[in-house]
Amino acid sequence: MKETICAISTPPGIGAIAIVRTSGEESFRIASSLFHHLDVTAMPAQAARFAELFDGDALLDQVVVTKYAAPRSYTGEDMVEISCHGSLYIQKRIVELLVERGCRLAEPGEFTQRAFLHGKLDLPQAEAVADLIESQSETTHKLAIGQLRGDFSKRLSALRERFVQMASLLELELDFSEEEVEFADRSELLALLDELDGEVGRLIRSFKAGNVLKRGVPVAIVGQPNVGKSTLLNAILQHDRAIVSPIPGTTRDTVEDTFVIDGTLFRFIDTAGLRQSDDTLESIGIERTYQALSQASVVLYLVDVTRTTLADLKAEMEEFQQRVSLDEKEIIPVANKIDELETMPNDYKEWHDMGVLFVSAKRRVNLGDIEERLSLYVQQHKIQDLTLITNERHYALLCDVESAIGRIRQGLESGLPTDLVAEEVRAALHGIGLLTGSVSTDELLDNIFGKFCIGK
Repeated sequence: MKETICAISTPPGIGAIAIVRTSGEESFRIASSLFHHLDVTAMPAQAARFAELFDGDALLDQVVVTKYAAPRSYTGEDMVEISCHGSLYIQKRIVELLVERGCRLAEPGEFTQRAFLHGKLDLPQAEAVADLIESQSETTHKLAIGQLRGDFSKRLSALRERFVQMASLLELELDFSEEEVEFADRSELLALLDELDGEVGRLIRSFKAGNVLKRGVPVAIVGQPNVGKSTLLNAILQHDRAIVSPIPGTTRDTVEDTFVIDGTLFRFIDTAGLRQSDDTLESIGIERTYQALSQASVVLYLVDVTRTTLADLKAEMEEFQQRVSLDEKEIIPVANKIDELETMPNDYKEWHDMGVLFVSAKRRVNLGDIEERLSLYVQQHKIQDLTLITNERHYALLCDVESAIGRIRQGLESGLPTDLVAEEVRAALHGIGLLTGSVSTDELLDNIFGKFCIGK
């Protein structure tokens, strides 16, 4: 018999209510022992009851008890959830009473691990639970919900079926190898392999977009010293995150923070000013600017419009593009400090045609234009199919499957013996099994669920 586990499932700290949950065969009996006038065992399944919870003869709290009978529960086992007042003492004491009466404290992620082991979730769905808890924006929420409801799992299931089809034909040939019968037409197998390769390739390529959306689209704010980069960062974040000073070279390191725009998380990176410097610390900061640029998806290139002509901007941008690899990066030129201009430049239309945004970071004028441009970037670059890979484990295993496909193709095209080709097909199936959890080890599961919070 598996041990009955318990844990506090709400975040640490004081709140209006907290939830203590148990899971396991003894859940109903142990929970009943906390009440003088409530027998949880006799309660209807999937029902809730108000009750007084006692510590010996002393009333500890008035709570709501919810009963979930197996298999209709999150874990697939008998479960009880006790909704109590949010006092730290009450939460701690209820857990102590449950442990005294036979529960064991749950390990991180153990409730979800039991849900997986009882077939309530497959492994990608279980991992999506952690992503859902950690989601910080509408976009990351949608990605996690899609995986939780099985969108990714359905794609994997379809891949597995086609690999099984290929394996069956090859295994059938092996059964009749002495008769030299060929059941699998090589051209048809190669065509099927093309389909599999295309699907796996699409999922692998989606990792870059999915990972960016999950961690926050990285936006580097760059430009010469004293053009208002730190002021712009503070204005976008709507709080003072970076030090602002009229002294050039104040920013010696990258400063990062996140902000949600139109449901998408962006990670803004304020950088040291781009210039030649003999100052050792400033030079290190400038070097880190270029490192940040290598990771950025979007670059906000700032200039001080009060001391920059259109020709200056074009020259700066040209020099910048020669120094930095801009593959797949969106460059948004921004003319700052318009609040210090008496009138707009005479060649304003040419600036506008070049895509330059005119703003005042200090006065927070036209910042909506920057947000609109960033939202447009996401709309243009987001893969419409929201089955995006955001998990590094999934990405690594899909790369293994892709490698196996390459070896299968090489084997079919070179006339490799059927048993060796079949072995590579089994390797691909094994990789998919590791993805879905149909093939798993205790070490793998402990590594995955150990990253969850306790109580989930």
